[in-house]
Amino acid sequence: MKEQSKIPTSKVQRATSFIKTGAKLGGNYIKHYSKKAFNPDISRDQLDTENAADIYESLSQLKGSALKVAQMMSMDKNMMPKAYTDKFALAQYSAPPLSYPLVVKTFHEFFGKSPEEIFDTFTREAVNAASIGQVHQATLNGKKLAVKIQYPGIADSVSSDLKLVRPIALRILKLSEKDIDQYMGEVEGRLLEETDYELEIRRSIEISQACIGLKNVYFPAYYPDLSSKRVIVMEWLDGKHLKDFVAQNPSQELRNKVGQAIWDFYDFQFHQLRKIHADPHPGNFIINPDGKVGIVDFGCVKEIPEEYHTPYFKLLNKNKIDSEEELRDIFYKLQFLHSSDSVQEQQFFSGIFKGMIDLLGKPFRYESFDFGNDAYFQQIFEMGDRLGKMKEHRNSKIARGFKHGLYVNRTYFGLYSILNELKAEVKIQNQSLEVEV
Repeated sequence: MKEQSKIPTSKVQRATSFIKTGAKLGGNYIKHYSKKAFNPDISRDQLDTENAADIYESLSQLKGSALKVAQMMSMDKNMMPKAYTDKFALAQYSAPPLSYPLVVKTFHEFFGKSPEEIFDTFTREAVNAASIGQVHQATLNGKKLAVKIQYPGIADSVSSDLKLVRPIALRILKLSEKDIDQYMGEVEGRLLEETDYELEIRRSIEISQACIGLKNVYFPAYYPDLSSKRVIVMEWLDGKHLKDFVAQNPSQELRNKVGQAIWDFYDFQFHQLRKIHADPHPGNFIINPDGKVGIVDFGCVKEIPEEYHTPYFKLLNKNKIDSEEELRDIFYKLQFLHSSDSVQEQQFFSGIFKGMIDLLGKPFRYESFDFGNDAYFQQIFEMGDRLGKMKEHRNSKIARGFKHGLYVNRTYFGLYSILNELKAEVKIQNQSLEVEV
């Protein structure tokens, strides 16, 4: 993949790039509707493909918050057309890397030395490049290491980038103006944390140590003494990423073992730690030949307050709700409904969220669930598509749903998608889920 020799870091440079992208999108729309005037049967597929390519090209050169938002959206496959999710998925681990001289510059800034002066060996080319940083492989005293280096200027551009990407997000996301503001506000908070590598190391050590006794999961060792505000050094984990693992056509038993390990990892975090590894994209799971799952990248962690946790999981397990009145009370607590809603709005949004919870919570109503059931996921995508077309929802003047729901729901959709790709059947009510000591 072609490397970047520079990255725009000033607000003017980055704003100019967004303006150019917006102009390209406008041109794509003009071409599309000109063709449609002569042939009304032309679909939006070509327009979506061209727009997705232009947006991704721009964001991949900028890196940072805007590219991270694209990565997040690629995981929510019912949020936008397939052309976007397919293209934006590249941001998970295939963004264009920065050239080696920029890597050396970062090391000199934070360590006063080049990588070769610190490590025994260091790969000049990145082995993995994503939205916030890229990874190089190194060795030191016989240990194989992963060295994650943050792109220059990314931490300082979070807030301004999100303001610039908002019009593009509004154009392709199925969200109202109020929803997009809440969405971007919550994303900004997490991304500011995600660019703080010192915080990431502390969380990585804390959460991995808390989860170390879970069956069939393992974590890298971290090296704070070799790390800094913009560089993280950790143990290198050998194994295959999810896509490569599935391509080997593993047995159903092995698929289920891997799926169960990932499900139990998240279940433990949700209900015991009350904080979650909120970036469940395939690049963060490394599977060894025995079916054990290595888990990396604790940059995005969402803490779940009790005021959200209790009503949310009671809603997912509807068997614990005794009456329609109790259900409505939970809807108010989770801010699906508001006191200012008219009777018609209450009925409309209650119907929407009942349907959404029925689908999202379906696995929780079984002792085990087959995530290989593509029909289930098709229902989820179709509901998202219908929701995006409902003018009542898009024109709502109030954001619907607690802000905490953004990363909680995103985590579940990401988890479900991973288990679907694995075609795994997992025990949902796993009575044996205890930490080994």
